[in-house]
Amino acid sequence: MPGYRCAVPVPPEPDRPDAGVPRLPPRSIVVVGAGLAGAQSVAALRALGFDGHLTLLGSEGLAPYDRPPLSKQLLERAEPAWLTGELGVDVLALADDVRLASPATGLAVGAAGVRITTADAEFPADAVILATGSHAIAPPGWTGAVTLHTAADADALRARLHPGARLVVVGAGWIGAEVAGVAAAAGVDVTVVEAADAPLAAALGAAGALTAGWYAAAGVRLLTGSPAAQVRADGVRLADGRWCPADVVLAAIGARPATGWLAGAVPIDPDGAIRVDARYAVVGGPAHVRAVGDLARRRSARHGWVPGGHWDGALRGPAVAAAALLARAPTADATSAVTATVAELAADPAPYVFSTQLGHDLTLYGSRGDADELVLRGDPAGPDGWTALWFAGGTPARDPASGPRELTAVLTVDRPRDAGAARRLYAGAALPRLDPRLAADPSRPLRSAVAD
Repeated sequence: MPGYRCAVPVPPEPDRPDAGVPRLPPRSIVVVGAGLAGAQSVAALRALGFDGHLTLLGSEGLAPYDRPPLSKQLLERAEPAWLTGELGVDVLALADDVRLASPATGLAVGAAGVRITTADAEFPADAVILATGSHAIAPPGWTGAVTLHTAADADALRARLHPGARLVVVGAGWIGAEVAGVAAAAGVDVTVVEAADAPLAAALGAAGALTAGWYAAAGVRLLTGSPAAQVRADGVRLADGRWCPADVVLAAIGARPATGWLAGAVPIDPDGAIRVDARYAVVGGPAHVRAVGDLARRRSARHGWVPGGHWDGALRGPAVAAAALLARAPTADATSAVTATVAELAADPAPYVFSTQLGHDLTLYGSRGDADELVLRGDPAGPDGWTALWFAGGTPARDPASGPRELTAVLTVDRPRDAGAARRLYAGAALPRLDPRLAADPSRPLRSAVAD
């Protein structure tokens, strides 16, 4: 299956509450969630030789599709990017029982298996892979705003965005910026309001301010530094009293893991995320429960705790989860066959975001910390693109005495060579160490700044 081969081995399974308990290979598995992570889970199980009964439960009534085009290509695509065509994953052919309009409503976990409940049926199984993803945040009282997270959301929004229509986007994050750009290019009158002082402040810190000028250049009004105090169908009033009239209001303030249906069946963080280890087993849970995709907060040896929402995680993580689940087999032959496959999987994919917004291509690899030091590579006002590098704390990065430092994250803007180099830098087991002064020189290959 695509994206499953990598030279980085999967770390060994840590001690678990059920460690040492004899367990037969699972003969029935339910995958809950029919998005990218769910579809990849089904594909990985079959690719790894699982020939037992496989059930897939979805909630939207649609075959699995890719979500990024919903915003990036909102006005270009009349239908979703089906994963059958994008990745060659046909869940209808791979799973024994596919129910795409049967959202799970409950999970019961026992020592020997699980039971998943929907509105009209129950599904007992030996194991489960949780892949229900996330849902857009819609604050109470914002009844006049729409969100963009599903194909149905995209259809509804697309139908209302015509030349001259007034769109107010609340939130200058990834989705907000992408929609603003494509809508403005189509003749929509677009205003973006952001509570922080700059776009993408949560994701990029001070580097987010370097994207502010893109809005005016794309014909978009950007209002920052004042949160929305009132959101109605006909507009948004900001905390400072400004009124932004609208025909459509889009709430683009983030997403939350879709785990409310689990009701305490597994440990869940306050923000709704499920913590998983390097093999996507639920931390504090039994080995026959795995969680992948947007709802999983994964423990990375390289980056620490990595939240969901990263496309590469949903693409690659399910193969690791599936292989680890099947590696519980007690027979030597079965175990060795699965273990050989596991050794080729991408066990620790770097956090990765790709965005096309307001005429620019952005890639973000890694996970920056608030205390990390920002170093720019190239001129953000120039024509050749630029790259932001974040280095772990210590002496100032430009200090000649600083020496090599751990590179925690890389943002590239219109610099595809740096994007490729950043991906390779995060292919190792540890954070790469670079000389900040060499890395800041845009005329040098980024790789040349790596410390030996």
